[in-house]
Amino acid sequence: MRLPMLSLLVFMAVLPCMSGCSREAARQDVAAPPSAADRKAAAMHSQSLHDEHSYAEPGKVRITDTALDLAIDFDRKQLSGTATHTLQWLDPAATQLLLDTRDLTIAKVEGATGQGQWEPLQFALGDKDPILGAKLDIQMPRRNQAVRITYTTSPDASGLQWLAPSMTQGKQQPLMFSQSEAIHARSWVPLQDTPAVRFTYRAHVTSPATAMVLMSADNDPHAARDGDYSFTMPQAIPSYLLAIAAGDLVFEPISARSGVWAEPAMVHRAATEFADTEKMMQVTESLYGPYRWGRYDILVLPPSFPFGGMENPRLTFATPTVIVGDKSLVSLVAHELAHSWSGNLVTNASWKNIWLNEGFTTYVQGRITEALYGNELAEMERQIDQEELAREIASGEIAPADQVLALPPLTGRDPDDALSDIAYTKGAWFLRFLEQRFGRAAFDPFLRGWFDSHAFRSATTDEFVDYLRQHLLATNPNQVTAGELDAWLHQPGIPAFAERARSRNFGIVDAARIAWGAEGKLPPAAITGAWSTQEWTHFLDGMTPTLASDQMSALDNAYHFTGTANAEIAQRWYPLAVRSGYHAADVAMADFMQRVGRRKLIMPIYEALAKTPEGLQFADDVFAKARAGYHPITTASVAATLAKARNPGTPPTP
Repeated sequence: MRLPMLSLLVFMAVLPCMSGCSREAARQDVAAPPSAADRKAAAMHSQSLHDEHSYAEPGKVRITDTALDLAIDFDRKQLSGTATHTLQWLDPAATQLLLDTRDLTIAKVEGATGQGQWEPLQFALGDKDPILGAKLDIQMPRRNQAVRITYTTSPDASGLQWLAPSMTQGKQQPLMFSQSEAIHARSWVPLQDTPAVRFTYRAHVTSPATAMVLMSADNDPHAARDGDYSFTMPQAIPSYLLAIAAGDLVFEPISARSGVWAEPAMVHRAATEFADTEKMMQVTESLYGPYRWGRYDILVLPPSFPFGGMENPRLTFATPTVIVGDKSLVSLVAHELAHSWSGNLVTNASWKNIWLNEGFTTYVQGRITEALYGNELAEMERQIDQEELAREIASGEIAPADQVLALPPLTGRDPDDALSDIAYTKGAWFLRFLEQRFGRAAFDPFLRGWFDSHAFRSATTDEFVDYLRQHLLATNPNQVTAGELDAWLHQPGIPAFAERARSRNFGIVDAARIAWGAEGKLPPAAITGAWSTQEWTHFLDGMTPTLASDQMSALDNAYHFTGTANAEIAQRWYPLAVRSGYHAADVAMADFMQRVGRRKLIMPIYEALAKTPEGLQFADDVFAKARAGYHPITTASVAATLAKARNPGTPPTP
C-alpha cells in the first residue's frame, strides 16, 4: 500500500490547533474547507490509533497486571503453567476478552469469582493466521476482574530459543531465552500483545536447580541459584518487553546499579567492555531526566541471539559480537540504554509508529556517544548509518512506501519484515534536523519534556506532531516550514535539504582507498594501525561491488580480514569475497555463518550467496548445519531468502 503524499498543512488540519499556534496558522486551519485530502488524513489518524497486529480490543477491556506461574522444561523445550490477568473493563456492554496467542496449547480458562474462588469460562481458540497466530476468545458474562489461563508453549515457539549445551559457550548446560519484539510474546504468554497496552507483572518460575533464571524485572544480583525464582516488575510495560532467560548465568557488577550477566567464560570480558555503562546512564540522565527503572543490567547471550540488543527493561539482552576488546562497538549499549527513555518509557502505540522508538533512540545514542567519546566518533557512526541507508534506498531494498516515517497501516505484513533502517536512521536524522534548526538550548528541553509528559504511555506519530507544534514550532514559528516537516514524515527517501554527516577521519580513509585504486599501493600500517572499527568499515563500504582476485588477496594479506574477530568487518568482507569469487574466505565464512545468528551480520552474506547457483548451494549447505543454533526469527529470514532465490517468481509469504 502506498502512503498518500499529504502536505503537512493538510495533515495538521485534522488536529486541533493548540493555544500556542500562531494566529496565521490558525486562520489557515479554520479557513481550509474539508477536502478529500482532509478526509484521507483524518482516516489515517484514526488508523494510527488501531493496532492491526493484535486481536485484542483494549478499548473494551484491558490487562493492567499479569501474574505468571511457569515451569521451565529444557528436555521438552516448553514453558507450562498459568497466566493470571487483572482486567479493567472499559465498555459497560463488553462481556468478551480477546487475547493473542501463537502455537499455545490452552488447557483451561477460569475467572475469579471475588471470593478467592475460580469458575470455568467458555473459550475458543481460532484458526491460526500465519502472522497473527490464533485468537483466544473468552466469554466472560460476569465480567470477572481476573482471568487465569493454564497453558503450554510449543517447542517451536517463535519467541523462545532453546540451546543445547553444545551450543553454549560453557558446553555443559542448556540455555533458553526469549525475544518478544515485535509480536512474539504471544508465543509464550496468552495476552494482549500490542504496545498500546501496558501492564505491571509478577512471576514465579521453577527450573532445574543448575539454571539461573532472569526476567525483565527486579533481578537480584545476589540471588541463590536454587531452581525457584520470583520476580516483580512494578513499572507498567508493553508485552514486547516481557523477557525471560535461564541457563548457566553469573553476575559481575559495573556500578551500584548496573552489571553484566553472562556465562562464566564471558562475564568478565563483557563487564570490562561495558565498563562505561554507569557513565552512559549519568550522561543520559543529565540530558533527559532520571533513569526510572531501578537497575540497568546487561545479559550477554550466545552469538545465536538474532539482534544486536533488545532493550528489555532492567535487563538488556545483548549480542557478544560487539565485544571486540577495544570498546569500539559499545554504542550498542548506548542504544539499548537510550531505550529506557525512548521506547520503554514512551512507547510506539503500534508497529507503524516504530520510528518513535528507534529513531528517537538512535538520536539519543548519538548524544551519549558524543558526550563520552567525542563528536568525531558520533559523526563517524552517523555517516556510516546515513550512507548505508542511502545504499538501501538506491538499490530498491526498501520500497518507496516504506521510506516514510509516518507509515500506513501494516495490515497483512509481519512487523519484523516491515522494520528497516528508515525507522532508525531517517528517524534520528529528522530529530538531528530539528536540533540543528532550533539549537540544543531549545531542542533538549523539548525532547525531555516529551519523555516526561508521555512517561509510561504509548504514543502515535500524530501525538508527536501535535506536541511538536505546541511546544517547539509555535514558539519558534519561522525555523521549519510545513513542507520540510512533510518531507520528513510523509515523503519517501531523505529530503534533499537534509544536512549529511561528515567525518574528518573518513576523509583520510577515502584518500587511502582512492590512492590504492589508482596506484595499487595499500595504505601503510603507520596510517591504518590507529584506525577504529568505524574507519575500517568505511574503508570496506567504499569498495567497488567486486574486486579482482589479486586485489582481494592483497587486502587479505595486509589486513587479515578473513577470520577476523570483528563481526562488523566480517559482515562487509565476506559478501565482498562472495561477489568477487574469492574462495580463500569460504571456510572462515562458513564458520562465521554457523557460529553467529545475528541477522544484521549474516543476512548480507546469505543474500550475496543466493545470487548464483554455486553460492546458493553453499548457502544451503551452511544453513543445514547452522539452523539448529539459529533463533526462530533468524531461521525464518534465512529460509525466506533462500526460498526466494530458488523460486524467484514466487511472491513472498506475507
